[in-house]
Amino acid sequence: MTALGAKPPTSTIGATRLRCHDYALDKRQPFTQSRAMIAIVEILATEPTSDERAQLLKPLMDFNSSHTATVPEWPHLCIVLRQPKTGEIVGGLYASDELNWLFVKYLVVLEALRGKGLGRQLMGEAERIARERGYRGIFLDTYDFQARPFYIKLGYEQFGELDGDERTPRRYFLRKLLPSMTSTV
Repeated sequence: MTALGAKPPTSTIGATRLRCHDYALDKRQPFTQSRAMIAIVEILATEPTSDERAQLLKPLMDFNSSHTATVPEWPHLCIVLRQPKTGEIVGGLYASDELNWLFVKYLVVLEALRGKGLGRQLMGEAERIARERGYRGIFLDTYDFQARPFYIKLGYEQFGELDGDERTPRRYFLRKLLPSMTSTV
């Protein structure tokens, strides 16, 4: 532990780190009994290791489980498109279980294969699986240069938007309630 006012240490745990800061309890806070250190803030210079990610998420998952214990947890969903002759993956869909919703993180169809119904087929399979799992619906995000009109044609509705500027594309958030659940909304 560093003394208050001392230069923060540079960590060498795992991959190269940028810097660390000790944060002590503020003596002005009424509940504080001492100025003991409560945390070190460390900015990671690289992607966290799987162990660091697991340690980070554990308290959140423990907290969330007390509120969501009745929601079944399903594995992530991955549907791929393969080139018939080589077996090479040329597109697909990747989605994750998000507390009774399916979140479509990636929908990829090579530009040369677009317009042939493959994206619609991938989304249809994701919807079928989401219904089988009993999900309330599906949600996703897309940028203004991507596939917003495609999702609208599939019955998705926009529920949020982040503005863009000259360096940042506009981002849209869309959802689709599954037919078996729309009567409860």
